[in-house]
Formats: sequence, C-alpha cells, structure tokens
Amino acid sequence: MKGQCTRVEIETGAELEAALQGKDRIVVLFYASWCPFCLRFLPLFERRVDETLDFLLVQDDQERLLERYAVEVVPTVLLFEEGKVSRRLDGAPGVGLDEGQLVAFIAACRLPKR
Repeated sequence: MKGQCTRVEIETGAELEAALQGKDRIVVLFYASWCPFCLRFLPLFERRVDETLDFLLVQDDQERLLERYAVEVVPTVLLFEEGKVSRRLDGAPGVGLDEGQLVAFIAACRLPKR
C-alpha cells in the first residue's frame, strides 16, 4: 500500500536491503537522533508523506550505512527504485534541509521513470 511511512532503526546493509525489498519506488530519509537539523526536519518529512509513494525513516545513530550510500550529511533523502538509489537530496553541513527542498524533491520523485 502506498503512502505509508515506516520508522526503522537499521543497523546493517542487509536490514536496509530487506526493508527495500518488494518496493519499486521508496523515499528514504537517513537521519540521526543526535542531530539537531534532523530533529527539526523529521516532522516536515512525516507531514509530507502522501498516497503516491512509500516512505521509510532510517535512524542511523551509529553511522553504519551512511558511507555505503555516500551520505556525508544528515538529514539526507534518497529515492530508491528497484533497490538502487536513483535520486538524492543531500543535507547541507550546518544547515540540513528545509521544507521547500523536500517538496521539490518529492514532486520530482512522482515523475514517471525515463
């Protein structure tokens, strides 16, 4: 069912792959509970969940998966299509992300595959 937001603390790449399995397209927020920019952005992200896409919250406090997906700053939002990253919205150091950036990213994610 589309439009669901699942919050998961993922510790390994295998756990994330399992969470992505069976999802054609899913928007994933990588965040950390210790990050003030993430804490400010998290409610904005949850408010933008809609019926057109699946959403996954990945809390990575130990930063085990960030390097694997080239995430240098949290929060960062990735669109996975068939298990692979196809779009990304990277947070800015010392700033994070804002709602306008997220709205534009989600709109782009709704576009059909090329």
